[in-house]
Formats: sequence, C-alpha cells, structure tokens
Amino acid sequence: MVLRVTPTLAPPTVTEPPAPAPPRCRTRLLALPETRWALLATVAFLLALPSHLGGAPGWTYGPLYAIAYAAGGWEPSLEGLRALREKTLDVDLLMIVAALGAAAIGQVLDGALLIVIFATSGALEALATARTADSVRGLLALAPTTATRLTDAGEETVVTAELAVGDVLLIRPGERIGADGQVLDGVSEADQATITGEPLPVVKRPGDEVFAGTLNGIGALRVRVERDPADSVIARIVTLVEEASRTKAPTQLFIEKVEQRYAVGVVAAALAVFAVPLAFGADLAGALLRAMTFMIVASPCAVVLATMPPLLSAIATAGRHGVLVKSALAMERLGEIDMAALDKTGTLTEGAPELTAVRPAPGSGLDEDALLALAAAAEHPSEQPLARAIVAAARSRGLRLAPAGDFTARPGHGVTATVDGHAVTVGRPAAHTHTDDGTVVLVERDGTPVGTLALTDRLRPDAPATVSALTALTGTTPALLTGDNPRAAAQVATATGITDVRAGLLPQGKVEAVLQLADRKVLFVGDGVNDAPALAAAHAGIAMGRAGSDLALETADAVVVRDELAAIPAVVRLSRAARRLVTQNLVVAGTFITALVLWDLLGHLPLPLGVAGHEGSTVLVGLNGLRLLRESAWRRTDAG
Repeated sequence: MVLRVTPTLAPPTVTEPPAPAPPRCRTRLLALPETRWALLATVAFLLALPSHLGGAPGWTYGPLYAIAYAAGGWEPSLEGLRALREKTLDVDLLMIVAALGAAAIGQVLDGALLIVIFATSGALEALATARTADSVRGLLALAPTTATRLTDAGEETVVTAELAVGDVLLIRPGERIGADGQVLDGVSEADQATITGEPLPVVKRPGDEVFAGTLNGIGALRVRVERDPADSVIARIVTLVEEASRTKAPTQLFIEKVEQRYAVGVVAAALAVFAVPLAFGADLAGALLRAMTFMIVASPCAVVLATMPPLLSAIATAGRHGVLVKSALAMERLGEIDMAALDKTGTLTEGAPELTAVRPAPGSGLDEDALLALAAAAEHPSEQPLARAIVAAARSRGLRLAPAGDFTARPGHGVTATVDGHAVTVGRPAAHTHTDDGTVVLVERDGTPVGTLALTDRLRPDAPATVSALTALTGTTPALLTGDNPRAAAQVATATGITDVRAGLLPQGKVEAVLQLADRKVLFVGDGVNDAPALAAAHAGIAMGRAGSDLALETADAVVVRDELAAIPAVVRLSRAARRLVTQNLVVAGTFITALVLWDLLGHLPLPLGVAGHEGSTVLVGLNGLRLLRESAWRRTDAG
C-alpha cells in the first residue's frame, strides 16, 4: 500500500513569534484524518467480531461492519478512482474490490479485515510524514524573527527576512544571531552546538564567522551579514533534510510498479475467471462464485501479514530495550546497511566536559584539592559548561567552596572573582587550547599562575565495543564525521579504533561525506540539529535520544532512548533477523496463494476451503512473525 502524502512546508512567518511546537504523541495522532478513520474502522470491526463469531443475527453486526468498510475504505477508494482517471490501477483499489467481493458472497469478515489492515498502515505512514514536516518547520524557529540593524541614523529593528548582504547587526548578550555573518567588532562566546556539534561555546572575535540561530554569550558583537537569510546555514539544513528525504522515493516508485502489475493481473484474471465459463454455458451464479473465490484467495492479505508481523515484532522488542524504531520500513532499512558513519560529540562521547586532570604549579603551595577548590569557588557563579564541570568535580570530592565576590566574566578570557581575599582568575590561556588531556584552563591567584585544569568530553564506555561490533556486522570500519576540531576527533578515533576521520564538518559537509559513499548503504548515527541532514541522507539513521535535538530525533529512523551505544549493533542484528522471517513468510504466503489460485482455476475450490486456506496462511505467517516478540530474540542480538 502506498499512501500518497507529500509534506508541503509553508514559508515561516517572520512578523510574529513562532508558534509553539504541536503536541506530540496522542494529540498529533488524533489530529490526522487518516488516523481517525482508521481508528473508527478498527473499533467498528472489533465490536462486530464477537457477535459475528458467536452466531448472533446479522442485524447486530452488519451495521458495524458497514461502518468499518466505509470508514477505512472511502479514502483508498477515492485515491484508486483518481488513479484510474490517470490510467493506473493500484493495490489500494484492488483491496477495496476484493473486500466488496468478499462481502458480496457472504464473507464480510474477510473483507473487513482487509479494510482495517490497510487503513491502519496508511495512518502510520501519514503520522510519520506529518511529524517530519512539523520538525522541519520547528527548526526555522531557531533563527530569531527580528534583528537590530545599525544604520547612519542609529538602530532599527527589522525582520530577519528583510536583511541583505552587507547589513551590520548589533547582537546583544543573550540574543540569538539573526544571520550568517562576520564579526566586525566585539568579543563574545557563541553556543553553536546546533550547527557544528561542538560541546563548548566558541570564542568570537573580529574576523570570525557566526551562524544564524546560534546563541550569543555575555559580550556584544557587531556582525556584518555575509549571506542572504534564505541561504543561511540553518535554512540550508532545512533544505538538505527535505532533499535527502526525497532521495528515498525510488524505493516507493518500485513498490508502486509492482502494485500496478499485480493489480492489473488480478483484475484481468478475475474477469477471465468470470467470463470464460459463461462463454461455455456455465450458470451466472456459479461463475460469479468462482470469480469471487478467486478474488479472495488472490488477495495479498497474507503477503501483507507476511511482512508486517516480523517487522512490528522487532520494533516492539527493540522498544522494550530502549530503541524506538519509527516504522516497519525503517526497521527493514537498518538490516540492509553495509557501513556505519558516526558523529562524535554526544554520540561516541557523552557531550559534556569532564575534569580529567588537576596540576598545581610548582611552588604554588597548593595540592590538587586546594587548587580545585580555589578554581571551583571562582567559577561557582558561572553557568558556562566548563565552569559547571569544575564545580561538579569539586563537589564530587567533597570540597568546601569559599564564597566568591566581585565576580566578572570576560568572553574568551574566563572569570575573575575574589576568594578568601585573593583575586582568582580561571580561564583558557588561548582561545582554543587543546592537549592530549583535552581543553586546558589556567588558574591564577593575585596574577600569579598556580596551576592548570584539564577537561575533556568523556568517551562513552561502550564506544570501542560498539565500533568493533559495527565493523564485524558490516565488514567495514565505521567513519567518524564531526564538526569538532581535528585533534579532538583524532583522540576519539584512536580510542575507538576508527581510521576514517573527517573533522571540522558543517552539516552540508556531513551530507557530502555520506553521499560520497553512494555505493554503500550507510547507517549514520548522530544527535544534534547539525546531524539531521546526514540522518536523512543516509540509507538509515539512528539518533542518540538523551541529548538529541528534536529535529534529529524526528529525522532519524530510530532513536536510542537510553543512550546505550551497544543497542545500535543489537538493533541492526534484530532487523536482519526480521528480514529473514519476512523472506520465510513471503515464501509461505506465496506458496499458499499460488496453490489456492491454481486449485480454483484448474479445479473446483470450495469457497469455505478457499477461505480456510487463505485465512490459515494468514494466521501461519502472522504467528511466525511474532517469534521476535520473545525476550530471547533481543538476547541473541545483544550477545552478537
């Protein structure tokens, strides 16, 4: 079944604040008409089923079945008729004809079951499409709707869509930057994790580049606009997500071609089964009965269930173990990958700085605890990530922090405070000081260096094992794609056994790296907004859920909710197990359908036997697919 839903993203409104994101889960689910109709069809079917099976009079369940037929079948019927006007015939219309044909010869339950299955599948596809479109719109809200433009007459507030290359903007402390540009004056720090994935704020000085949607720190900046707002990095992320999502269309086109041929073949065969006996003198009722029997046994209900139960069972099992796979198609794609590409910050690492070394200066008179307590006391009023890491390390050691007075923060230079009567400064000796320990900050007391602290983004404990498992699964060592600096990327690569390292990548750079592997089916794993285009461009995408951005979570095919990297190779193995069951089920379903069709065409297949064979094959493949619901299914994949 192919649901033709094309998300259309309206241009963002720039004259009003962006609307809050739509509620997710139930509210969004019930807001979709496809979901409401599918729910109504399912409820009506379930209410009718006990009365029907219990032998109650037809008037008790007939109206309920009619509701199920109407609620679940009107939209596919309408789409099928529209397709007919374009001289195409799809399985949607075929299923409606088969359902009505079953009802015409008294097999109302079979027809209603077909209706419910296809209505539910269409609702799930519509939900996935709508949520992706919503998340792309939400990304545009990262950029402010207005900006302060400097002119000869002073300051003026303008909508960002009206900015032009060459305009000069005033970015006040705490404001989001309105356009991509270059710093002309001022020093500050910008939190640009949404663009580059860097876990720490980046110092911005004259000549440095800044990005729309990133958050300015405590300094004021004058920025010259270098790109039209429609061509900003944040806007291009939206475009990249949409374009990369459309690259999946060839698979859908292939399915539609198969549906077209199958539908035309079944309809032609059914007409022949009806018309040929009539031409040789058969009675009308007998010919119609045989043709309707053919429509029932040739309907692909068993084929649908051959595919869905294994994949849905795998989705349910993965969900119980902290991996949310968004659709059956996504689960299937995960098992097809033959190479992995991994983000660094928030994926292989935990995405937050951690103190790794405390080094008192010789002659300072301070030991490690005293140096750390001094630095933490000065940093305590600060909200910067490095400051929080230093304070957290001091608290974990149970150190007493003296009160700090006269606290000041200077972008790019750190903080200064008075602690126990001494002027204490904690900051980076340079804008980007990295060693094998990570980022180093210098601690000074009364202008004299008294030691250094080293902080790093900690590697996840299961990162090396995950890289090794993915290498074994795909036969190729994963690639590391990151916006962070080459030194930090090289450290992580060395620790995890990765040899293909590509650092300093903006979002489009990650997409280009994925597309360069066009001959491979790449699994990309990331967590931030900057990873969303690559997640969409890859054959399959997995987002780390704890710190992942909304767009990354919506764009990815699966989300690791518990942030356990080991779950990634496990869900890939589970997907491959599901695909093996799908193949088994398709063979069983195809064998049953072929045998029953040949029996009906070459002999005399009694209608009850045809229904029994059709439903029996459906139940058989369904039960086979449910095997992956067992706890042992995940244990086998988790153990490798």
